Amino acid sequence: MRKRALSAAVVGLAVAGSAVLATGSATSHGYTDSPISRQKLCSNGTVKNCGSIQWEPQSVEGLKGFPAAGPADGRICAGGNSQFAQLDDPRAGAWPATKVTGGQGYSFRWQFTARHATSDFRYYITKQGWDPNRPLTRASLDPQPFLNVPYGGKQPPATLTHQGTIPAGKSGRHVVLAVWNVADTPNAFYACSDVQF
Repeated sequence: MRKRALSAAVVGLAVAGSAVLATGSATSHGYTDSPISRQKLCSNGTVKNCGSIQWEPQSVEGLKGFPAAGPADGRICAGGNSQFAQLDDPRAGAWPATKVTGGQGYSFRWQFTARHATSDFRYYITKQGWDPNRPLTRASLDPQPFLNVPYGGKQPPATLTHQGTIPAGKSGRHVVLAVWNVADTPNAFYACSDVQF
């Protein structure tokens, strides 16, 4: 009897271990909270009717390589994940927006629920004249990131802040897209933050 219980325990551990290995990316998660991201607004209850993202703001993960690859246009804020499609809905401009001033420094902060080796962090912003009533597309964004922070394969701490300058020459409502490129998986994490100039 003791032998059977031990065998069952070993099999159980093997199955659990293989499940963890098969979902290696599940150990790496993060989101931005400055400027506050849509997923954080959903998880803290500020925005309602968000679906499952309210319980896992750290899980907006999709293929890396943005903008050449990664999530399809119109699905960028959800990282291409249909279960988080509420993040792609512009809500007719009703997402709360962080007030910013162009040409001034700003602290961009990530919160990590689990850390992962990191290639870099990139921050994009929408073009002047983009349509805030439509889901985010590559054509909506300035083609180059306004801030690129190489990270050399290191693991970030639980909280990481980058200092950068908000681009000048913008007015009205915009979206900042933050991308965390993981070094040792084919994925990245995406976070959209609404800002008001």
